[in-house]
Amino acid sequence: MRSVLGIDAAWTEREPSGVALVADDGSGWRLMHVSASYAAFLRPPLAVEPVLRHRGSIPDATAIINAANCMVGSPIDIVAVDMPLAMTPIIGRRTSDNLISIAYGARHAGTHTPSETRPGKLSDELRIGFHTIGYPLARSHPRGQALIEVYPHPALIELASAERRLAYKVSKIGKYWPEVTPGVRRENLLDVWRQIVLLLETRIQGVVQALPLPPVTGRGYQLKAFEDCLDAVVCAWVGACVLDGQARPFGDDTSAIWVPGVQEPR
Repeated sequence: MRSVLGIDAAWTEREPSGVALVADDGSGWRLMHVSASYAAFLRPPLAVEPVLRHRGSIPDATAIINAANCMVGSPIDIVAVDMPLAMTPIIGRRTSDNLISIAYGARHAGTHTPSETRPGKLSDELRIGFHTIGYPLARSHPRGQALIEVYPHPALIELASAERRLAYKVSKIGKYWPEVTPGVRRENLLDVWRQIVLLLETRIQGVVQALPLPPVTGRGYQLKAFEDCLDAVVCAWVGACVLDGQARPFGDDTSAIWVPGVQEPR
């Protein structure tokens, strides 16, 4: 059994982080579990719903890995995280940020600039926490268990063979579609989400079933919870691509951002 834990890690302590678990028993990758926060992920599976966005994003690496191991019945191979990670404290842009921006900036998918305060200590604590239990940060193809950094925007560009980054962030719908009414903006957003879910389903079984779209009239926290879950599944998919030898790192010896090179599903 091969398995990947994907984490859409918040850059502040107050916001929740989405978590997704995928596994392959030889019959292809399958989504085993997805939650909109660490607390929800650590609950018994039957009690978890994607809309549960418990606040607080300081992960207990041991508890999270133990829970994931129990769900798949074997050790997790890759932890794939959407957060700047590095072997040294992050004080500004890294080589990995610049390389991603060179490759994807023209497609509006350059990286945000990290700093000493965002994500700051959260990045160091997350990396050290997983390193301590046997998941070192991988800057080249991992041999054994590893922690990797991913960035959903270029990953989704590759998944969708898109010319530019996909318009799927709740907080930006006013910028995506400024000329239409708020109701139409939401409809447009849900249509993009539907496309992403269907594309992910071609790579990971069970995504459609696990991620039903929220209603267009859903409250803001429901929409954001769905987005966090969706990003976590994207992170897990990139980790699966790493295990399949279908992703490459952009970076140096200090940090690397992994991006899939999508091939046709077998």
